[in-house]
Amino acid sequence: MNSTQQQLMPAYDHRPGAGPTLVFLHYWGGSARTWDLVVDHLAGRDLLTVDFRGWSRSSGLPGPYTLRQLSDDTLAVIADAAVTDYVLVGHSMGGKVAQLIAATRPAGHRGIILVGSGPAKPAAEITPEYREGLSHAYDSDDSVAGARDTILTATDLPESLKSQIATDSRSSADAARTEWPLRGIAEDVTEHARMISVPALVVAGGNDRVEPVGVLRENLVPYLSGAGFTVIPNTGHLIPLEAPADLVEAITAFAPVH
Repeated sequence: MNSTQQQLMPAYDHRPGAGPTLVFLHYWGGSARTWDLVVDHLAGRDLLTVDFRGWSRSSGLPGPYTLRQLSDDTLAVIADAAVTDYVLVGHSMGGKVAQLIAATRPAGHRGIILVGSGPAKPAAEITPEYREGLSHAYDSDDSVAGARDTILTATDLPESLKSQIATDSRSSADAARTEWPLRGIAEDVTEHARMISVPALVVAGGNDRVEPVGVLRENLVPYLSGAGFTVIPNTGHLIPLEAPADLVEAITAFAPVH
């Protein structure tokens, strides 16, 4: 890989350990560190966490910031890290990216875990008016705090995590921040989801207001062949931060060390 390609590679962290590698993809407004509490419970596992193009340490990378670009970037990171046996774990926007990756049936891909994922078929509530409003959710510190405390979470998080969410939500390129609400969230990827051939698990937050249990059950699970479905009670949309231990339990049951 030449230096130009490396400069255009999203930032990522690879912790070597037992496989299959768990490749973590974050939500709109998150970063690689969104998964820190999950990673802390996975001692000894091979782990890869990515800052998507336009976000956090990758905020300086040029666009486009489309779902297709993010999926191509993720495959490039996986290759750069020399990961050859892996399970994708995608949260929210990262879940929709994971669906696009899995649809290409890349070598070494063993399974997919979709956590509060953007569904394959956009929900009826995703109207142009909704998307326009959502595109301004991270415009200011106050708007981020409002979204975090009234929509994204259903539990009272420690101040350190509240601060992390606020910082990550604002640490993006402007075009990356608006790409998901204005376009990606409304993209229908049902034909891609139908092409996924690996085992799949959908994880829903019992009190998720962003991707409710019913939406995931109706707009995602039917498009995945034989997908498992589990609900983590008393948690909102930010499952990796609100219920990391429960999420780890679901992940390790689905993708044990081999």
